[in-house]
Amino acid sequence: MLKIAFCVAMVLGSASVGFAKETPTEGVKLATTPDHRLRDRWWRNRHDEKLDAKKRLLDSDKEVRLVFVGDSITHGWENGGKQLWEERYAPRGAFNIGFSGDRTEHVLWRLGMGEAGKDNNEIAGLEPELFVVMIGTNNTGHRKGDPGATAKGVEMIVDRLLELAPESKVLLLAVFARGEKPDDELRQINDDVNERIAGLGERDNVEYLDINDVFLDDDGTLPKSVMPDLLHPNEHGYKLWADAIEEPIARLLGEK
Repeated sequence: MLKIAFCVAMVLGSASVGFAKETPTEGVKLATTPDHRLRDRWWRNRHDEKLDAKKRLLDSDKEVRLVFVGDSITHGWENGGKQLWEERYAPRGAFNIGFSGDRTEHVLWRLGMGEAGKDNNEIAGLEPELFVVMIGTNNTGHRKGDPGATAKGVEMIVDRLLELAPESKVLLLAVFARGEKPDDELRQINDDVNERIAGLGERDNVEYLDINDVFLDDDGTLPKSVMPDLLHPNEHGYKLWADAIEEPIARLLGEK
């Protein structure tokens, strides 16, 4: 039942619903004001599960070295990318806090910002060596979010992670390509977001990486053999993703 709910959420939570473009001022407020989705039972249950999992980790001797932060694409490491997760990331003490359908404001809430404060912080007390962050495509898909506003939300997430774990590093990934062709409207919005967040890689403890070329054909087409719905990677897509980030992860974890 949970798997069905996840699949539905991926479709409904990440697809464009035809909202009018927001103004920059409206966009910044939406993208940077912590917000939750507790009205969605599956989301509330997943949030509770992550809080419980964090508590168990803190109560145990298990080291958490790596935390993935994001939306349905990150959530999917527990589905289409599950085998690769078990092979590559579980042995490194990885923790996944990707939630289908989340926008930047939802991640901020789950990081303990907003009215509920630390009570909803899914990583409070953890001190991973590295965060892998990829977020923003739902700001684009849900409301054609202003790229500058989405970029500001991403910046706040990076700032918050380093506030919570000052000794950690952040591998900030470009928002993945979506839509079949380079001139797809939502693809172009994501590209604009990426141009704006690339500069965050100049900060201490932050590395920016754009791996979109590994998913795309030479002419910029996003093939359905990689992302069948032109948004979410399939098993092959997760393999491309994992291969593309293996070197920086190993390097930032001090493994090479």
